[in-house]
Amino acid sequence: MQTMDMTETQTTTRVRRDIRNVAIIAHVDHGKTTLVDGLLKQSKVFRDNQHVGELIMDSNDLERERGITILAKNTAVVYRGVKINIIDTPGHADFGGEVERVLNMADGCLLLVDAAEGPMPQTRFVLKKAFELGLKPIVVINKIDRRDARVAQVVSWTQDLFLELATRDEQLDFPVLYTIAREGIARLDPHDTNTDLVPLFETILEQVPAPVVDEDGPFQLLVTALDYDDYKGKYAIGRITRGRVRPGMSIAHISREGELSRGRVVLVYTHQGLGRLEVAEATAGDIVALTGIAEANISDTLADAERPEALPSIAIDERVNTSPFAGREGKFSTSRQLRSRLYRELETNVSLRVQDGSSPDEFVVSGRGELHLSILIETMRREGYELQVSRPEVITHDVNGKVMEPIERLVIDTREQYIGAISENLAVRKARMADMVNDGNGNVRLEYHIPTRGLIGFRNAFLTLTQGNGAIASLLEGYEPWMGPIGTSRNGALIASEHGMAVTYGLNNAQQRGATFIEPGTHVYEGMIVGLNQRPADLVVNVCKEKKMTNVRSSTSDIAVRLTPAVKLSLEQSLDFINSDQQRRAGRGDAADRAAAQAAADAARALARRRLAPGLHYCLRFRFRFRFLPPSPLQPTSQLHWEVGLSI
Repeated sequence: MQTMDMTETQTTTRVRRDIRNVAIIAHVDHGKTTLVDGLLKQSKVFRDNQHVGELIMDSNDLERERGITILAKNTAVVYRGVKINIIDTPGHADFGGEVERVLNMADGCLLLVDAAEGPMPQTRFVLKKAFELGLKPIVVINKIDRRDARVAQVVSWTQDLFLELATRDEQLDFPVLYTIAREGIARLDPHDTNTDLVPLFETILEQVPAPVVDEDGPFQLLVTALDYDDYKGKYAIGRITRGRVRPGMSIAHISREGELSRGRVVLVYTHQGLGRLEVAEATAGDIVALTGIAEANISDTLADAERPEALPSIAIDERVNTSPFAGREGKFSTSRQLRSRLYRELETNVSLRVQDGSSPDEFVVSGRGELHLSILIETMRREGYELQVSRPEVITHDVNGKVMEPIERLVIDTREQYIGAISENLAVRKARMADMVNDGNGNVRLEYHIPTRGLIGFRNAFLTLTQGNGAIASLLEGYEPWMGPIGTSRNGALIASEHGMAVTYGLNNAQQRGATFIEPGTHVYEGMIVGLNQRPADLVVNVCKEKKMTNVRSSTSDIAVRLTPAVKLSLEQSLDFINSDQQRRAGRGDAADRAAAQAAADAARALARRRLAPGLHYCLRFRFRFRFLPPSPLQPTSQLHWEVGLSI
């Protein structure tokens, strides 16, 4: 299958001045989705009396719960007769694959930078990708109303970043706007007094190049996103590179592997506000959603049936679960069901990788980070899948006989009184301080070089050390020789000694030895982790133990025991909590070994090294082993790699 040759196929072109395609990119929590809210509201997409709330584009339940954008989304507004297609992208590094797959639909980008934090690691990543695709950037300094805003300094830092990443002289010439996205204000100067986003709209029309297209050439479209509808089926979403498309038109479907098949377009949609608008025809430069191509996947090409030419692909960086509680809290507990769900995720999650493991009930899955994978796990849990997870670990590789591991640049913004505690914790994790800047007002920015495995579990420890007064971000720097074992400050686990139901009397005894993760009435099994010990060693406790009846009564015998509230761990905290020895699992023969164990305590400890308990509040039954993968030309950022296996 041949790749498009622009010199041969693009014979007649014109500039479509009626359209602009722009992506909004930034580090997490710098205000992208809030700015899109303002653009939608001020372009009169909604009625004056219509209540639409905030973070309109974050329609996913997990996005609203966590306050972050997870999936890239398309919308469109019309300003002065020009249609502006807007692509809202995630800001968290774990979802960088979403950014990579959609940027090729844009001709320009809005680079948002927080007026207090300045450029962060993900800012560098998304700007580098924008430069690689030749996008025209517009810098937007957001949140200029913050009390700790340092606008001039942030502009200077942003200029330094452009100077470092730019590959052409013209990339250093960029406009700068100043916004308060929450209030829908954009200004050409931070001291202006206007109260709307008109300067931003005007800058987009002036600075973002209008697409230069060949409307009469053979049809071509690269699929960059997928969506589903119960009535219309699968939507293949992408930007028309060349030609035009109409309902009922025959097309060629070219897969990433070069396999050619035929199909027919049923309906053609463009984006309008938060919805889709059915059209009779769409031409080159439009971002469209096509139905009728059931086999379409991300990175596939849809082309003219008579002249099928493939576009370059997007470069991205039946056994039954016999766990003790299998089937009690979910609908899907077989390896066949899990495999089907994981491979279906590949259709929309472009930065995820799945392959079969060494046995029929194991699968190898690669992701961008802990959050990326935890979102997948949580989504599957809500859909009714039963899973069991283990602690992340990095994958090393040999270079000239030396073991190399990934190293990341860690950026920390916090108060100066927490420097000592943070430095002490990071020293154990093999981190090296690279820079420290104090703004004179008690705020500091610390930069470290740290092994990726040293970051596992640090984010939760950081919140505790700083009492929530800080922010961290990281970006892969490269690879260095293995730095040796990394210490941990986590104490041992409290492990249930028998199968049954936890009762108040047993939990009261357990709480004298540490913090518990479960409430009375929770079903437990032998070997289940039910709490955190006060000492480094694991301790077996009987949380099912009831108070024995006697013939002797005391005046206080009927006073109810008051328990300390159970510690509730999030999914990310649960992944951090587990020790690495829980990854050891030889196979199904372990069941016979456990049955033959002579001591209940030894058996409990052996089980605890393999299982994450439902007491961690996610009831995950399959085992996931996470590892970081080295970057490749297709995926230049660090990835986590994990195995999934049925527990026995």
